[in-house]
Amino acid sequence: MLRAAEVSVYYGHVQAVRRASVSVAAGEIVAVLGANGAGKSSLLNAIAGLVPIAQGEVTWEGHRLDGAGAHRVARSGVALVPEGRQLLSSMTVRDNLLVGGYQHHAASLADLLGPLGRLSRHAGLASRLERVFALFPRLRERQAQISGSLSGGEQQMLAIGRALMAVPRALLLDEPSIGLAPNLAREILQQLSALRAEGLAVLLVEQDAHAALRVADRGYVMETGRVVAEGTSKELLSSERMRRAYLGMA
Repeated sequence: MLRAAEVSVYYGHVQAVRRASVSVAAGEIVAVLGANGAGKSSLLNAIAGLVPIAQGEVTWEGHRLDGAGAHRVARSGVALVPEGRQLLSSMTVRDNLLVGGYQHHAASLADLLGPLGRLSRHAGLASRLERVFALFPRLRERQAQISGSLSGGEQQMLAIGRALMAVPRALLLDEPSIGLAPNLAREILQQLSALRAEGLAVLLVEQDAHAALRVADRGYVMETGRVVAEGTSKELLSSERMRRAYLGMA
């Protein structure tokens, strides 16, 4: 289980996250909802090791991650799909995916093992590429295309695919539907169900509460850095207070 407990984050004197606690288990999708500025992305970046935690702790499978640094968080099996995608826009789709699959330790081991080790490593990369292409067939069709020329939806597919190339056991997604047409946003979010079926723990930060709760098992609602509500997706969707205050429904 991935767990953030009583986490606080500051940017200078400004407190962005206030003693927030969230968790996600293997084979589960958990949504973190809230308006712009609620602290959702700051919490996700703290879990990923990109911003320091002033208070609280982050644990993954019983081991502390806070203070470990983003590279060690990634090596532990926790992958982040950042807001804005942050692709290598001048490189092809395939090369972006291969960068996501690069593992220093795997490369070092392959070199030690000689030709057979390197052959095994290349076979592993091919297998991971095939998994991504099966999940997002459009990436297979566009694997030779420069990533900066893709549509917004295709770029988001590539950002998720790049993270999956590292074979994570926990996946953090920051606003994957932002800026996308509704049909593309739904397509991408629905693919998360396939990842859940594979046993991944998926922590999904989303401003589109309706879309997120349609695929999530549970959810948390943040406001001004605090977690102010939590429950199953059904509970959050049916709560009159949640519908009025956070889901935009009368």
